Amino acid sequence: MFGWEFPPHIAGGLGTACYGLTRGLSKNEVQVKFVVPKAYGDEDQRYARILNASDVEAMYGADLGEDFWKQLTMIHIDSNLVPYIAPQEFVRESHEWEKGRTVNWKDVWKERYNFSGKYGANLMEEVARYALVAAQVARDLEGQFDVIHAHDWLTYYAGIAAKQVSGKPLVVHIHATEFDRVGENAGGAVFEIEKAGMMAADRVIAVSNLTRRIVIEKYGIPAEKVVTVHNAVEFNDAKGRGLERSIDDKIVTFLGRITYQKGPDYFVEAAAKVLKQVPNVRFVMAGSGDMFNHVIRRVAKLGIADRFHFTGFLKGDEVQQMFHLSDVYIMPSVSEPFGISPLEAMRSNVPVIISKQSGVAEVLKYAVKVDYWDVDAMADAIYGLITYPALSKMFRERGQAEVNTLKWDKAAEAVARVYQSVL
Repeated sequence: MFGWEFPPHIAGGLGTACYGLTRGLSKNEVQVKFVVPKAYGDEDQRYARILNASDVEAMYGADLGEDFWKQLTMIHIDSNLVPYIAPQEFVRESHEWEKGRTVNWKDVWKERYNFSGKYGANLMEEVARYALVAAQVARDLEGQFDVIHAHDWLTYYAGIAAKQVSGKPLVVHIHATEFDRVGENAGGAVFEIEKAGMMAADRVIAVSNLTRRIVIEKYGIPAEKVVTVHNAVEFNDAKGRGLERSIDDKIVTFLGRITYQKGPDYFVEAAAKVLKQVPNVRFVMAGSGDMFNHVIRRVAKLGIADRFHFTGFLKGDEVQQMFHLSDVYIMPSVSEPFGISPLEAMRSNVPVIISKQSGVAEVLKYAVKVDYWDVDAMADAIYGLITYPALSKMFRERGQAEVNTLKWDKAAEAVARVYQSVL
């Protein structure tokens, strides 16, 4: 299994989902070797063996074939995106060779690369190098695995490389598409990588029917190859219990990346409407992202800065502590393939408001659902949950009972059936 992050070192829901799935798979008698670009040594290895790509001395050379090399598009070199880089150019440009040295891409040699494991400026180069490491991992583990499972576009080239070396079936897991991130104008390198990975795969797992439709309609993937397996939730919600609030105000929380996809601006507009009716409410925006400064300016312009709190990015126990301090959790995403955070909030006994444009809306009955763009409906929902105790109690109690049925064991059982279908 190839991923890009694994708890406790995560930047979002991808790492959380990978951990939950590996835990569930272990209970379904599936042994997982989980590869990450950079492991730190403190990962929980009770349910999966963690392999550090930065420790692998990968083979560079011709055995993957020139066609695969040509798939490694848009490599990041010297802060420039170079489209459709040829094998010999990759070798020459991405290594610090002595001046004047001639390199033949068909030569074979080994080299270790220290991945950052982040989402930084050299992300595309790391994606390409990860594919080379994946090929080496497949060689080193020959005869020790039956299926290759790659999570999201960052690892799709890795999955393709491992498949080409080993001949084993490939399952790719799409947690979010480029259409979710940038809208209808999706295209470019990430789109091409996503499409290449799904085309090469024997099966594609989508985290919701919403995502499945995008995969079929926007990427042209045959419908019979794409299956939906909804995410789940499982964590110790005792963390944060006993925290004392120093204020009597109600607390409404947004937790996620502050980017267009997550709809933070709609949250702000709804907050301003609520505050006109109920002044004793605090709004918390937990996260970071490229819209952070825009949101701060909008909060100031609306004159609600004294009612707004920006926590920055929260992780681990901090997330659970924030949920336990909240009276309402809201996820107003413009496009959300699934959305694990509402499940985490419900597990913490918090009523939730979610956008109808989210995959998690497919599996939840006891969540308030609104269109992301309908700030009036969003404000009404917030008002109702903070003003009417009986309404809040009903959503808390029934929501928690509902979410407790959404276990990773069940999701993992479905994934294990996908594995069986390709063997």
